[in-house]
Amino acid sequence: MNKATERLMLQLKALADPVRLRLVALCTHGECSVSELTGVLVQSQPRISQHLKQLCDAGLLQRFRDGHFVYYRLAGQGGDAVLRRRLLALVPADEPVFCRDIERLRELRSSQEAPLPVLDEDDRSLHRALVELTVTAPVGDLIDIGSGQGRILKLLASRAQRAVGVDIDSNARRFARAELLLAGLPNCTLRKGDMYELPFPDGEFDTIILDDVLSNAERPTAVLGEARRLLRPGGRLLLLAAVDSVTASRLGRRFAKWCASTGLRLAAPRCIPAKNPRWLLAVATTVNDGRAAA
Repeated sequence: MNKATERLMLQLKALADPVRLRLVALCTHGECSVSELTGVLVQSQPRISQHLKQLCDAGLLQRFRDGHFVYYRLAGQGGDAVLRRRLLALVPADEPVFCRDIERLRELRSSQEAPLPVLDEDDRSLHRALVELTVTAPVGDLIDIGSGQGRILKLLASRAQRAVGVDIDSNARRFARAELLLAGLPNCTLRKGDMYELPFPDGEFDTIILDDVLSNAERPTAVLGEARRLLRPGGRLLLLAAVDSVTASRLGRRFAKWCASTGLRLAAPRCIPAKNPRWLLAVATTVNDGRAAA
């Protein structure tokens, strides 16, 4: 038998166990820690860890560490991704046991995390502007650099094929992970990352958000250069920064200077709201795209 057939047999064998099938069904809804999976299934950690290892060996799940926690998620896009998606599509979403498991997971996360602050009108104006940008061009694969507690990731993830949030703060990532699960956004992942050296290959994303990180960066052009490396041809960089009426025009000029030095074309930055601004939003594309940044 060829390797693809052997891998399929291994995956079918892994999914034949009811506990392992429940674990995979949970991970289709988002990244789950070992302690969460143990709490939901009410089984010992060694037993759950053994099942998780078999699922990873079969190429169905991936294990990764984030701070003090170990998480599991569905395996990525490489390898036998198409075969894996077809196989997992057979897992019935309306199975009562699976539904009870995900509700229990949501209860665990909602009991541990404080709710996000209520949006004010300025925040809602920013969100409307970001959503409007998704009308002019598809989001595709999205990365939010400086994602914090995941508010913008949560806003745009449903419009993206895949959404990745990167932040250096482990507490923020944990909070965002809970929020995204509660919002029912399984296409999201949270990663620890240094904005100067991100753990992704060249040309990985269609939409990149620099989420209020440039104005305080020690080397803003290095951040832009790293973001440009990740941008696919025809993709867009969204530059977002918290401002006031004094700093908005000054920061807009800095954006233009930094983009020019890194081979990016910057559209005119937009103040949100126009009077007494709290946010500056701009769109950049690579110069060789031959298209306007809009």
